[in-house]
Amino acid sequence: MTASPSDRDDLHVCQDGPRDAPALLLIHGTASSARSWDPMVPLLTGSHRVIRIDLLGHGRSAKPDDRSYEIPDQAGRVGAALDRLGVGRAVVVGHSSGGVVATALAEQRPELVTALALVNTGPHLGAFIAPPEPAAAGPAVWPPTDEQLRAFASTAFSRPGFRVPEELLDDVRGMTPHTYTASTRGTVSYLQRQGLPERLAVLGKPLLVLFGEDDRRWRSSSAADYRVVPGARIELLPGLGHSPLLEDPARTATALLAFTA
Repeated sequence: MTASPSDRDDLHVCQDGPRDAPALLLIHGTASSARSWDPMVPLLTGSHRVIRIDLLGHGRSAKPDDRSYEIPDQAGRVGAALDRLGVGRAVVVGHSSGGVVATALAEQRPELVTALALVNTGPHLGAFIAPPEPAAAGPAVWPPTDEQLRAFASTAFSRPGFRVPEELLDDVRGMTPHTYTASTRGTVSYLQRQGLPERLAVLGKPLLVLFGEDDRRWRSSSAADYRVVPGARIELLPGLGHSPLLEDPARTATALLAFTA
C-alpha cells in the first residue's frame, strides 16, 4: 500500500494493487474513513488498482473550519485527486453518504466515472430511519463519550456481538464538531435538492445497488427506488446491516467483483 496527502487539499490517499489494473475508487461515509474498507482491499486487489481517499474533514485528511463540506465540493476534490494520480477512468464505489459523493462525482465528471456501486446509500431522505435514542443519531457534545460513540456505531451493524473496530471509533473522535455537522448537513442538503435515483437515471451509467437487508439507518426496501435507473442491478444482502463491507467483506466483495467484471 502507498499513502500520501494530495498537494492542494491535504487529502489522505491510499493505493493498493497493480498500477496498470483497472481503477476502483472506494469512498467512505460520514464520520468514517478509508480504513472502513480495510477488510475489503485484499479481496479486490487481485484484479484492480484500489484507491481510497479520506474526504476532507475525515480520517487522516485535513479538518479545516473554513472550507465547504457540501457534496459537490467534496466530489470535486475527489476528482482532482484522481487527476493528480493520473486516473482517467474508474469504477466508483460509495458506502452510505459516500454513495452520495460518488453520484455527484459522476454528475461532474461523466468521462471519469465508468460505473457506480452504491452500498447502503439511501436514495432520498424519506428512506432514513430516525434513531430511537438521541445518542444514536450522532455525538451531541464533543469530544463524544465512549457511550455516545458506541450508541452511534451500533446502528451501523446488525450482527449480534459484532465488535466495532476501535480505529473507526477513533475516526469519529478525530473529527471536529464543525466537520461532523457540516458534512452531515451537506448530505441532507444534496438529497433535499433531488434524490439519487432521479440524478442517476439521466447519467446512463451502469449501476449496482447493494443493501444490507437489516439496515437500521436506511430502509432496505428503498433500494427498489433505484429501479428507475435503466439497467440498475439491485441486490439485498440478508443478515447484514448498514455496513456489509465490515460485517461480511467476502460477500460484499463477491458482488462488487461480479459487477466490475
